[in-house]
Amino acid sequence: MCGITGWVAFQRDLSTANKDIDAMTATMACRGPDDAGVWRAPHVALGHRRLAIIDLDGGAQPMTIDTPEGVVAMVYSGEAYNFRELRVELRARGQRCTTESDTEVVLRAYLEWGAAFAERLNGMYAFAI
Repeated sequence: MCGITGWVAFQRDLSTANKDIDAMTATMACRGPDDAGVWRAPHVALGHRRLAIIDLDGGAQPMTIDTPEGVVAMVYSGEAYNFRELRVELRARGQRCTTESDTEVVLRAYLEWGAAFAERLNGMYAFAI
């Protein structure tokens, strides 16, 4: 499985904490040799080490989606066994996936159903949104 890390600090600006989140992500190199990524905002930093299994080209993380309320970012590790079925349901509800990645399906499910989306997932996973 991939490696995920995150940091939330309301009393500190993390958008410039490059060394810290990069070091946190680097420590997980053995968890994901295929890619690494970080995402920073003023009070949140997310890191990901990828072990590519599904959608080798389109599943880069942290994955972000722009919404009217702002950017939503996620790091995810695991497998949603029913992601294809969820993708069909999400498309019927107006969500448009741009990758074949189960990561995008999980993130769009969160956008569609809020925290209750986890009740719809069948699989093994860990994530931070």
